[in-house]
Amino acid sequence: MLRLNEVKLPLDHAAADIKAAILARLGIPDAMLVGYTVFKRSYDARKKSAIVLIYALDVVTTDDQAILQRMQEDRHIGPTPDTNYHFVTHASGSADASKARPVVIGTGPCGLFAGLILAQMGFNPIILERGKVVRERTKDTWGLWRKGELNPESNVQFGEGGAGTFSDGKLYSQIKDPKHLGRKVLTEFVKAGAPAEIMYVSKPHIGTFRLVKMVEQMRATIEALGGTFRFQSRVDDIEIENGQVQGVLLASGERIETQHVVLAIGHSARDTFEMLHRRGVYVEAKPFSIGFRVEHPQSLIDQCRFGPNAGNPILGAADYKLVHHSANGRAVYSFCMCPGGTVVAATSEPGRVVTNGMSQYSRNERNANSAIVVGITPADYPGDALAGIAFQRHWESRAFELGGGTYQAPGQLVGDFVAGRASTEFGSVIPSYKPGVQLGDLSGAIPDYATEAMREAFPAFDKQIRGFAMHDALLTGVETRTSSPIRIKRNDDDLQSLNTRGLFPAGEGAGYAGGILSAAVDGIRVAEALALSLNASL
Repeated sequence: MLRLNEVKLPLDHAAADIKAAILARLGIPDAMLVGYTVFKRSYDARKKSAIVLIYALDVVTTDDQAILQRMQEDRHIGPTPDTNYHFVTHASGSADASKARPVVIGTGPCGLFAGLILAQMGFNPIILERGKVVRERTKDTWGLWRKGELNPESNVQFGEGGAGTFSDGKLYSQIKDPKHLGRKVLTEFVKAGAPAEIMYVSKPHIGTFRLVKMVEQMRATIEALGGTFRFQSRVDDIEIENGQVQGVLLASGERIETQHVVLAIGHSARDTFEMLHRRGVYVEAKPFSIGFRVEHPQSLIDQCRFGPNAGNPILGAADYKLVHHSANGRAVYSFCMCPGGTVVAATSEPGRVVTNGMSQYSRNERNANSAIVVGITPADYPGDALAGIAFQRHWESRAFELGGGTYQAPGQLVGDFVAGRASTEFGSVIPSYKPGVQLGDLSGAIPDYATEAMREAFPAFDKQIRGFAMHDALLTGVETRTSSPIRIKRNDDDLQSLNTRGLFPAGEGAGYAGGILSAAVDGIRVAEALALSLNASL
C-alpha cells in the first residue's frame, strides 16, 4: 500500500475527483488502481474565497513497488506506515494474585485507556473512581448548572469519563507519537460509538452527549475482559513501605492490596495531591495559566475565517488559535476553543467559581467561546510544591464573591474591560454560562499583571480576527484549571515515580498531558510500562 500526501482539491470537488487526482499524480491507468482510503483530510483557508481540501490517501495498485521505485524522488509518496497497535506483553502467571492485580485510580481518558490496555493484555485491573457513573454524574452536574447545587464528589471534574466528558471532545494533539498510539485511541473510540470520521478529519471532535455513551461502552468492554470498576470509591491514602507501594486505602476504610498503581487522577484532585505530598511522593510545582472565557457570535468567527464559504458543512463551525506576547513579558493565548458551544460551571469545591467550555457534536449553538489566559510560573506563587493550588483557590473564591456568592460567574464586556470601566448591561452577546452571569469589573478577578497583559492582547487579536475586540463580546471568569498546578515526576524509562516504586503518575493530573487525546495516549504508555514491570515481578 502507498501513502500519497498533499493531494489538493477544491472545497466543492466531487468524489470522482479524488480518483482522478490519484491517477494523475501516480501516472497510472485506471486499470492499475485497486482502491484507496482517506487517511487524513484537512483544509487550507488562507484564501477564503478558494479554500482547498488537502488529503493523505492510502492507495493500493497492481504494482506498488514499481511505482515506489519510479517515484522515489517524490517526498509525498511512500509506503504506508504500520499504524496498528502492537501489545508489548501479555499477562504471565496469575493476574489475580493478591499483589499482582493492578489498580487504576481515575476514569478520565487516561485512566480508561490504562484500564483498557491492561485488560486487553489480561491483567484484570481494578479501576477506582471517586465520583459516580457517567449518567448519574451528568444529573449532578446539571444540578449545579440549573439549581446552583454543587456535589463536591460528582461534578464536571469528578466522575466517570473525567473532565473531558464535559468539553468540546477535541481529539487532536501536538504530542510526538512515533508508535501511533493516538491511532489506537481513535480506533477504540470508534468501536465505542464515535463517528468514523474522527479517523481522518484533521481536527476530530465528539461532543459531550456522544462521549457519555462512549464512556459507558468502554466500561462494558473493560468489564468483559476481566476489569473491575468501583465507583464512589475515593482513595484517601496510598500505603508505601521502603519506597514501594503496598496498597491503597479508600474513604470507606477498605484496603486494597496492590504493588502497581496507575495514578490518573486529573488536574483537580487537590486533596489527593496533598495526600501524596504528605506521603513524601516527589511532587513539584509547574506552570499553568489563568484568565477568562470569552464569547463571540459564532457567525463572526465563521465569516472571519471562511469568508464566503462560511457555513459549508465540510468546514463546520470555525475555530481559532491566538497568541500575543505583551509588553510586560506575559504570554496571552487562546485555549480550549469551543466552536458553537457554551461556557459551563466547572468548580469542584464549595464557595468557588470556575469556568470551562463545552460543545456538542453539532457545534450549532449561537456563541463561540474559548479561554483567553495568561501564562504564569511558580515564581508567581512562591511556596512549597502545592502553592499553585492555594493560588488557584484564591482567585476562584474571589470569582465566587464577585459573582454574588451563588455560583453565578462575574462577567464584563470586552470593550469595558479594555477601557477599564465596569459593565452594567449585556449587549448583543447573551451569556451561555449557567447558573448565570453578574456583570461588573473583572480587573480584580485575576492578578494585575494578567489584567494588564489581556487588555493589551485584545486589540492585537482584533487585527487577526476582525471583531474579536468588539465591545459586546463577553468575558466570564475565572478560568484556572487550564492544567495541573503540579507535576508528579516519574522516571523516563519505566515511568514510575522518582521515589516510589509501583506508582505510575499519568495524564493531566500528574502534569504529563493536556487534553483527551494526549491523556489517553499517556494512559496507554503507562499501562505498557506497568505491565512490563508486573510481569518482571511475578
